[in-house]
Amino acid sequence: MSFSHDYRSPTASSGWNAQADALDAGLRAYMLRVYNWMASGLLLTGIVAYAVAFTGLRNLFFHLAPTAGGLALRPTLLGDLAMIAPLGFVLVMSFGVNRLSRQGAQGLFWAFCATMGASMASIFLVYTGVSVVRVFLVTACTFAATSLWGYTTKANLLRFSSFLMMGLFGMVIAGLVNIFLKSSAVYFVYSIIGVFIFTAFSAFDAQRIRVTYPQYAAYEGRDEAAKRSVYDALSLYLNFINLFQFLLQFMGVRNSND
Repeated sequence: MSFSHDYRSPTASSGWNAQADALDAGLRAYMLRVYNWMASGLLLTGIVAYAVAFTGLRNLFFHLAPTAGGLALRPTLLGDLAMIAPLGFVLVMSFGVNRLSRQGAQGLFWAFCATMGASMASIFLVYTGVSVVRVFLVTACTFAATSLWGYTTKANLLRFSSFLMMGLFGMVIAGLVNIFLKSSAVYFVYSIIGVFIFTAFSAFDAQRIRVTYPQYAAYEGRDEAAKRSVYDALSLYLNFINLFQFLLQFMGVRNSND
């Protein structure tokens, strides 16, 4: 006679199935929340960028300055501050991940997306509106396809974590060096690598979120899960924005008066 529990019994099987169904439902709800945060952030960024470029706010961020080719729009002190401020928000959110409340993380996310909009307003001044919309749609399709593949594939993308981070750090160093070199060839290669890296990150992060969800769901409370969804949305948002900016270098059509 055996006193051990028979996990092959119909009761045990139905219990495991119920747990699996609940986990799948929770994962779907969590992913929807993450992508809603990301999409809302992108919408806010677009609204702010458009408002700065095409309303009276432009005078706060840009001014006409004499150049060798005549007068041209250049960023004001506030415009320069808007360019570097997003980095500050990312650092605050990164170092404050264990100290920030859910409301604090959400507030910083909205502030970051708005500041990114102000920093990206110049794209409407440099590129034609039609080409900006076209590149945005291409980015959206690319991001959606790679994210879906990353979420559904059986391949282990997490093993490429070190490779992707090394590539990212290499890009930062190359970008800083090229500020002084001003080489168009280096910038061209830099942009190609940027498209590849952030396309890969789009798939990588989608799988990372799916794989790590069960680990956190086992012990996280509602507030912690809500805060983590903001951080996951931030990762996806940054992938999208960077991919968009690199694709714009290849596909964007400059204004004739630029």
